[in-house]
Amino acid sequence: MFLGGKKTGTVSSAIKCLSNKNLDSIVAMFMVFFQVPFGVLQRSAMEKWSLMTITVLLALTVRWTVSLGSYSGAGKPPMYGDYEAQRHWQEVTYNLPIRQWYFNTSDNDLLYWGLDYPPLTAYHSFLCAYIAKLINPDWIALHTSRGYESQPHKLFMRTTVFVADLLVYIPAVILYCFSLKETSTKKKVSSALCILLYPGLILIDHGHFQYNSVSLGFALWGVLGLSYDWDLLGSVAFCLALNYKQMELYHSLPFFCYLLGKCFKKGLKGKGLVLLTKIAGTVVVSFAVCWLPFCTDMAQIMQVLRRLFPIDRGLFEDKVANIWCSLSVLIKIKNIISPQTQLKLSFAVTFLSLLPTCIKLTVQPSLRGFKFALVSCALSFFLFSFQVHEKSILLVSVPVCLILNEIPFMATWFLLVSTFSMLPLLLKDGLLLPYAVTMLAFLSVCVASFSIFEKTSAEDLQLKPFSLSLKGYVSWFKSFPKIVRSLFLLSVTLMGVLSLASAAVPPPQRLPDLFPVSVSIISCLHFLLFLVYFNVVILWDSKNSRSQKKIS
Repeated sequence: MFLGGKKTGTVSSAIKCLSNKNLDSIVAMFMVFFQVPFGVLQRSAMEKWSLMTITVLLALTVRWTVSLGSYSGAGKPPMYGDYEAQRHWQEVTYNLPIRQWYFNTSDNDLLYWGLDYPPLTAYHSFLCAYIAKLINPDWIALHTSRGYESQPHKLFMRTTVFVADLLVYIPAVILYCFSLKETSTKKKVSSALCILLYPGLILIDHGHFQYNSVSLGFALWGVLGLSYDWDLLGSVAFCLALNYKQMELYHSLPFFCYLLGKCFKKGLKGKGLVLLTKIAGTVVVSFAVCWLPFCTDMAQIMQVLRRLFPIDRGLFEDKVANIWCSLSVLIKIKNIISPQTQLKLSFAVTFLSLLPTCIKLTVQPSLRGFKFALVSCALSFFLFSFQVHEKSILLVSVPVCLILNEIPFMATWFLLVSTFSMLPLLLKDGLLLPYAVTMLAFLSVCVASFSIFEKTSAEDLQLKPFSLSLKGYVSWFKSFPKIVRSLFLLSVTLMGVLSLASAAVPPPQRLPDLFPVSVSIISCLHFLLFLVYFNVVILWDSKNSRSQKKIS
């Protein structure tokens, strides 16, 4: 076998190339996975890829099983739900010229699921519509296809999500897990299994119905690019994520601060300036290509931006588990503060909450700090920013999946809470059974794979530097593992009881939103504690100061 012009001899030699940060690593990976017959593989390589193949097949089986259930707005006219929104976007993008996609016209009523995602989502909708037209033109017929529902169409729509997940998100997860350093093959496969079985993303994309795996997959490809020092490719991947869903802004500051800090370390009068110029040029070109059809007219660009950032929708929607919705139980913020003031307030609080993490990452750029910053910044945006949806917690959850192998106990806990926070939405869609089964399966797999209850010491939770700084002031750190385990069990029990009550117990007539509000407040309290925890880990992390020296 030849890799990069060099004879490697055996497949095992090719696999060893995976540890090198060069093109041969990816070439070897794809050759082994897609081209080399199993009979040629040596035993260790065969075992590794067999386990990963089984993991992927299991994840795909779970996804398809969930997709057999109900979806958002099924049989609920006149607006239906996100399923109809995605179908309607296919109808609009196929039948109307590009210049009308984001404008309100007689053929495009923006009040009926008007397109409000960036151009890459629109192009994806057009591609799906083109295939749908070949199968059954009635699915995307202009005007007459509104609210179209049938089993063949459901199969088609579910397949589009399935294929997008398989092509974008799942390969990124596999490659990320194999890129983990100082980790055994067993742990890499276990990490992939836990990430791919995370119930939140499965239930929203394959149950409720959305394409979050595309934008999150592109973001993960961006993380992979940066981890291999392919900064330009990582920048392109993240630009694709941002141009697919504007909510990827949750991850933008960690990408920006890490790359800027890397340029600073290289020196802004030498290699750092060259790298900064290349990255800036790459970002500009990536955006220009994505927005090219809309760049002919400034009115087009402004209309798209207005659709992407609708200020008039208010501070939050539904019963989202962030600080503003929780506070509104006591203080009706929407009634006493104008929308413009709400926007300014949320911006100020969000900026202040993520400022320490961004400063630390810029001054001490490291891949470890970058991954933790993705979590902390996304969580700050979710808790404090403007116009947050309950599904936006997925933007925090996927970065948490990236550190699952480092802090398995806290990561598992967070991922369970994040799925629980979307319970009212899932119950509305008739997804109680998939919710219960996937939650229990995910918890079981994490416990079996990582022995999470044995990973609760201050060192295991990355809190040793912080505990040393408090030594002599806080005596209960000795019993810290027992306290953390007790809190986890209490939390899981509370989530279980509230899930059963929400599904089986009718609320009082005077308090019809009792259970959704309770889920929101309890989840928000969890998220606030997690935000404090992640910031403590980041700000007291001594590993960042050591690993960032390698960048310079």
